[in-house]
This record gives sequence, structure tokens and C-alpha cells, in this order.
Amino acid sequence: MHRLELGKALLATGIMAAVTLLTRAAPFLFFRRRKQPPLLRFVESYIPPMMMLILVLYSLKDVPFARAPYGLPELLALAIVAVLHLWRRNALLSIFGGTLFYMFVVQTNLTAAIF
Repeated sequence: MHRLELGKALLATGIMAAVTLLTRAAPFLFFRRRKQPPLLRFVESYIPPMMMLILVLYSLKDVPFARAPYGLPELLALAIVAVLHLWRRNALLSIFGGTLFYMFVVQTNLTAAIF
């Protein structure tokens, strides 16, 4: 296995951070004084929820719904995330609340008492 030197790792991280910053700032820089094109408004409006849906589906892809506990911890955590987000509209609260609930259910083996 090849080990990456610290200097090269820091350089690669710096380059990736700069490219990410530039791609995030580009629309604001280019369209500061003129109207945004309709495609950019579409991307701005619909891509974030689509990406969240893709992440949710990806996180549920390996859940064994056919055997006990039938995905119950994951579905309950997903419900907690949805309720917290609808209640507070705070992404960090939603994510951390759902994660803490899921970890509590899994670590305490709470669903074993049901099944």
C-alpha cells in the first residue's frame, strides 16, 4: 500500500477546497449584475431536494425489510428526521436528532423487545 506524504495530502486538500469554493461562488460572481438564466434558477430550486432524496434512498438500499426488525429502526429514524424538520426547519437539528434516535434504538436493541 502506498502512503501519501503529508505535504502532498495538504496540497491536494487545498486544491480541492479551492475548486469547491470557486464552483460554489461562480454563480454569484457571474450573475451579480444581471438576471440569472432560467436553468440556474431551476438548479437552485430543485437540485437540493433531489440530492437529499437520492441520499435517503441510498442510505436505505441495504436495509433488510424482509426480516425482523423489518427496517423499523431506519423508518422510525426517518420519521423523526421528517417531524423535526417540519417542526423546526433546522437541518442540523433534524439530522442529529434522527441520528441520535437511530443510534439509541440500535445500541439498546430496542426493537428486539418488539420482535
